[in-house]
Amino acid sequence: MKAVELKKLSLEELKAKLLQEQDALLKLKMAHAITPIENPMRIREARKVIARIQTVIRQKETAK
Repeated sequence: MKAVELKKLSLEELKAKLLQEQDALLKLKMAHAITPIENPMRIREARKVIARIQTVIRQKETAK
């Protein structure tokens, strides 16, 4: 997800999306530990999406 798309979401939606992405990352890591996944770059991309969401959440919290 792009940062522009994330900025349009509300704070509650962002927090829900963050939990969803963190769960997906955990599942990816577990799957990769058992048997190597086909595209390990998905783990890196998931971490970047989580960082983007956390950044937008922090920006919204400090803007208030």
